[in-house]
Amino acid sequence: MKKSVFVGAFAATALVAGMAQAQMLQSIQDRGELNCGVSTGLAGFSAPDANGVWQGFDVAVCRAVAAAILDDAMAVNFVPTTGQTRFSALASGEVDMLARNTTWTFTRDIDLRLTFVGVNYYDGQGFMVSRDLGVSSATELDGATVCIQTGTTTELNLADYFRANGMNYEPVPIETNAEAQQQYLAGACDVYTTDVSGLAATRASFESPDAHVILPEVISKEPLGPVVRDGDKEWEGIVRWTLFALVAAEELGITSANVAELAQGTDNPEVNRLLGSEGEFGSMLGLESDWAVRAISAGGNYGEIFAANIGDQTPIGLARGLNALWTQGGLQYAMPFR
Repeated sequence: MKKSVFVGAFAATALVAGMAQAQMLQSIQDRGELNCGVSTGLAGFSAPDANGVWQGFDVAVCRAVAAAILDDAMAVNFVPTTGQTRFSALASGEVDMLARNTTWTFTRDIDLRLTFVGVNYYDGQGFMVSRDLGVSSATELDGATVCIQTGTTTELNLADYFRANGMNYEPVPIETNAEAQQQYLAGACDVYTTDVSGLAATRASFESPDAHVILPEVISKEPLGPVVRDGDKEWEGIVRWTLFALVAAEELGITSANVAELAQGTDNPEVNRLLGSEGEFGSMLGLESDWAVRAISAGGNYGEIFAANIGDQTPIGLARGLNALWTQGGLQYAMPFR
């Protein structure tokens, strides 16, 4: 009997907490703006341009969500967060979601009670050194000084890797990518370690990118993607399925150029369901039937977003690799719109 009382009390508490959070969509619509947590500045991923307008791969996801729920891709307030501040910003309600710059891990999912809605960039941790250092492998870094962002999985992975390989290092703690870049270029550390995508973006911003080498070792799995707070299934579903809509659009050949035409109806039932000419998928999310059309129109499908911001024809120069579609040997895969 005591167990039943306890379970009932716990369920009631959870219900109250859920009801308190289950107003996210309405509060964003009332506010007229999405608060999106991004990095403090990483070229190609999330950084303001010369006019102060945020641009990048991560930014595009925020804009797609804003377009889906507000019909305005520019209705986003970008909140720069560090490895130390991002989770408190999300937990406190300062931001409605975090973009890509957070690795999905067991403790973050379970202990911090965060909801990772998917992975929009499969990454791994690497090392960058000056070409003048004469190092060609991470196994040659015994005794190196290493710039490392605190409050990140990178910090833990570094310790594990050096310990497993019987090497020592001296950490140089930093808070932001800008600080890491400054310290690294000033010679305060021999090595900068972070996700390989971050290293590529940082190197592209250097005056002489070719003077720096990203070593071949990738020492971890870093599945990066949007994050929301637990407790609001409607909001979780909106962010998750907006991400899937971008990937599905690439799978189905839907682009920013043809989405409006295809939204009028096609012979492909899944295209029709995604774009709203068949079914009630929008209303299931609490949105208009053309929510996915808005999201795709904001910056294109997943492939368009990748190519425009970080692809091999940009200064960042990243190949699709693991982030190619599953039909092309990669891991990107949208759940079915059925």
